[in-house]
Amino acid sequence: MRDPIELEIFKNIFHSIAEEMGAALRRTAFSPNIKERRDYSCAVFDSKGEVIAMGDHMPVHLGSMPMSVRAAVEAFSLQSGDIAMLNDPFRGGTHLPDITLVAPVYIPRPRPRKAGNSPDFYVASRAHHADVGGAYPGSMGLCREIYQEGLRIPPVRLMRGGKMDRDILVLLLNNVRTPDEREGDLGAQIAACHTGAERLREVCARYRLQRTHQAARELLDYSEAMMRAFLEQVPPGVYRAEDCLDNDGISRKPIKLAVTITFERSRGRRRSGRTSTVTVDFTGSDPQVERSVNAVEAITYSACFFVFRCLLREDVPATAGLMRPIRVIAPQGMVVNARPPAAVAGGNVETSQRIVDVLLRALAQAVPDRIPAAASGTMNNLTIGGIDPRTGEPFAYYETIAGGMGARPGKAGVSGVHTHMTNSLNTPAEALEHAYPLRVRQYSLRPGSGGDGQHRGGDGIVREIELLTDAEVTLLAERRRRGPWGLSGGKDGAPGKAFVVRQNGSIEELPGKFNVRLHKGERIRIESPGGGGWGKQN
Repeated sequence: MRDPIELEIFKNIFHSIAEEMGAALRRTAFSPNIKERRDYSCAVFDSKGEVIAMGDHMPVHLGSMPMSVRAAVEAFSLQSGDIAMLNDPFRGGTHLPDITLVAPVYIPRPRPRKAGNSPDFYVASRAHHADVGGAYPGSMGLCREIYQEGLRIPPVRLMRGGKMDRDILVLLLNNVRTPDEREGDLGAQIAACHTGAERLREVCARYRLQRTHQAARELLDYSEAMMRAFLEQVPPGVYRAEDCLDNDGISRKPIKLAVTITFERSRGRRRSGRTSTVTVDFTGSDPQVERSVNAVEAITYSACFFVFRCLLREDVPATAGLMRPIRVIAPQGMVVNARPPAAVAGGNVETSQRIVDVLLRALAQAVPDRIPAAASGTMNNLTIGGIDPRTGEPFAYYETIAGGMGARPGKAGVSGVHTHMTNSLNTPAEALEHAYPLRVRQYSLRPGSGGDGQHRGGDGIVREIELLTDAEVTLLAERRRRGPWGLSGGKDGAPGKAFVVRQNGSIEELPGKFNVRLHKGERIRIESPGGGGWGKQN
């Protein structure tokens, strides 16, 4: 019989470990992207590699991280003191800048372990590194193949028996523009894994390993039960929706994403004699494209995890059990499950947002009282790189820019906030100007960009940055052709815009995806989309 009090205690214990891992990573990181924007995630896994706790970090990281852990575990047997590193999008990663570290956790036993025993737990940390090589500073450019996007790392041992593998580290650092920053951020990720491992050992010393393992299993079952309880409340049926990306940066053709969500009830083990299952099928989406908006399977799975997790109460533990009743179909070769050597940098940040949008649009037919209008639908990925005249060394600045949240049934959308698959912050102007040869000229809300309705969508943001040296500027953004859609009669939000302000004061509008060489004194201005409105105005 499950003890609800003990279950709640262990839920919070595991969650606090993941949160403390994140705090350790943030405090010890070198780059503003991690220190200030908090573009990282940490999680705790059981001995089978199933996630039992996630920090309140980046949804796009968290839902996909179990696939990276699985890839590392399958690649080799991790021993005490080992740490695996990988970023390969086709082996559980998201895109190349997101480097994942996976560490085994062995709990001390009264008797010596038998040879070949597996770890008792795993911990993992993932962080977005502002540059991992590639054709463009920041490694987020409009590439045709993944080989152009940066260094692709299969599962390798970064640490063996507690000692750094210098050959692996040197190979990585010699292929990036900012090696000192990368080494510092990797060290912060290692510190996060050490923190998680130490806390798990303390928990097992207090509660015993068997009891802790039992609690982890019960949390998985409890999450599954809560998801099934929700699915039973959804009317059985087939719900379809389509949405699209603006383009891939070369062709002007929109890229369709289609989903069919089937809710059914079938015979099962529950006392009621019935159990709910759901199939999420992306068949009908467009094939993978030439440029970097392709998403890998891990991204699509992660978006599904996020959406269905959001439909539950906040206190339901975010474990692998949530997805047991949910089947995801994403055929290979489509934009939602691209095959190598597809470029995928934008799939993580842009296509993931559109997958969420199309899922919510379909679910609005099934549970209309739970679904908001579309949020900004883009992370507005801005990268600027060049040589810092203050140091003579390369720099690579990366940032995602917030937008408007979609209005909800009964409530307006929030303005100037990161939504859905991103949970990061904007870089403070003071930190940005200290770290890079850049100056923030404007940072404000974008009035009137939210969609009208009974409840208005949130407004987007205006972010204008002046270059203090010549540099390469790249933007990967969406919702430029049409703004985020409204629901129940609400109006669409305003589309996003991008401009270059030249030295002579002339203003040039640019598309949502571009790379341009700008000179000292020129400015890049981003106006992010507002959220869609909800309900007809009275």
